[in-house]
Parts: sequence; C-alpha cells; structure tokens
Amino acid sequence: MNNQTKGAFFALLATLLWSVNMVIASGIKGHIPPIGLAFWRWTIACIVLAPFAIKSTVESFSIIKKHIRYLMGTAVLGITIFNTLIYFAGKTTSAVNLSLIAISIPLFIVVLSRIIFKEKVSTIKIVGIITIITGVLVLITKGSLEALLHINFTIGDLLMLVACFFFAYYTILVRQKPEELTSKVFLFSVFVIGTVFLLPFYIWEHLYYKKVIFDTKTVLATTYVGIFASLVSYYLWNEAIRLIGTSKTALIYYLIPVFSGILAYFFLGQAIAITQIISMGIIITGLLITNRK
Repeated sequence: MNNQTKGAFFALLATLLWSVNMVIASGIKGHIPPIGLAFWRWTIACIVLAPFAIKSTVESFSIIKKHIRYLMGTAVLGITIFNTLIYFAGKTTSAVNLSLIAISIPLFIVVLSRIIFKEKVSTIKIVGIITIITGVLVLITKGSLEALLHINFTIGDLLMLVACFFFAYYTILVRQKPEELTSKVFLFSVFVIGTVFLLPFYIWEHLYYKKVIFDTKTVLATTYVGIFASLVSYYLWNEAIRLIGTSKTALIYYLIPVFSGILAYFFLGQAIAITQIISMGIIITGLLITNRK
C-alpha cells in the first residue's frame, strides 16, 4: 500500500469514526454538559495513550520545551476549543444547520493551504468542490430549494462556524509539525495541554452550571468519544495529513454526512430517502473529480 492509498484510507477511517460520534451525539443531547463532555473525552484519551507515550514524552522533554508555543497553539485550537464549541453550538441550533456549516471546514483548509503553503487550486479541483457542496446541500435540504431558503441561523451557528475555522487551522498546524516530534509524543503532548486548558472551565461548569452524572449512558458515550472519536481518529487524521497533504485529507471530510446517514439507518432505524442516495452519489463523484490527476 503506497502513501497515497494509506493516507486516503486513514482519512476515510477517521471520518467514519467521527460519523459514529455524530450518531451517538444525537442520542445524548442534553444528557452531558458541553464542557464536561469535552473534558472527560480528552481525559480518557490521555489516560489510554499514556502507557504507550509517557516514556517517549519524558525523554523528549527538551524537544517539547523547544516547541512549546507551537504545541500550545495546536492544543488550544484542536482540543480545547474545537469540540467544546461544537457541543455548545448543538444546544442552540439544529443538526441540519450544523451539517450545513460543517461544509466550511474543507473550504477553510483549502483556502488556508493556498495562503500559507501556496498550494495551487486547479480548475478540476474547484469543479469537484462545487460538486461535493451540491451533494451536501441536496442531502441537507432533501432536494428542496425552499428548505434551504428558510433555514434560520442562531448564535449556535456562529459558534459552529468559528469551530470549523479553528479545526481548519489545527489541520494546517499539524502539517507544520516539527520532524523532531514523533507522532506519538506530539499527540500525547497536544492532548495533555488541551485538557489542562479545559480544566478550569470544567471546574466552573461543575460548580455553577451542571454536574456530569456518571451513569451507564455517560460512561459509554465518553469512553467511545475518548478512545475512538479522539485518540484513534486524531492519530489517523494527523497521519493522513502527513501522507497526502492538507487539501486532499480535508476533502474526504465531506463523507461525514454520507457515513452518518448509513450509520443512522442501521443503528437508529432512520430510513434512507432517494434524495440521500442521490446526494451520496454526487458527493462521491465530487471526491473522484477533485482527486483526478
């Protein structure tokens, strides 16, 4: 398996894990407070990764200290802020709006890659991106232009848009990872720093807003998002960026609504409409177009 194939596979798998996360999120909405969910998500990721990374991290302390500003910036954007904002956004806006705004993540990444790395955006890639966006819009609106025109935006939508920009910038920063930092040390350092920054906000939420109730539902949900939607998916995403670049990795993110629809059908019993099948075909066609040489 060459690097291009491996990178695409890693990005696909990361996207699939995040799609499962969205299906789970729809079942626990309002059950766990947003900062509490984010804090325990990353705490679990740190605990699971620690036995495999702590020795290497201690040995690389001088390298970590040298790049601490870079690591702190990456951790704040990708760990502390991104997912926490999504959880807050989900409290005040609809899943339809979140899906619509999530389209901006790959676009932000393509634009930032153009500005920072001078990556060329070819005509064929532009055509592919437009095709993908069309497919996502068909999926969200069920093929109705009227539904698109009557979507109402709230403060949650603004939070989601900001979150998308932060994740795009996180993706750009990952590409700039110093070679001295191994993937394992980088991931563990970013997870720990991001979680530490979350701690004071979690304490405030716990004391003055709402406590996390550790029942079966909470434990199962946080365990999944902590291990699979955080540790495993972030590792795969970061490796995909290293292997195939930011722009190609970003475009695969558009498959999230496709995966989410299929998973919702099997696990939540939600029917798949003809417009969903059409939109999936359009999205996949757009991905094939953008990756043509």
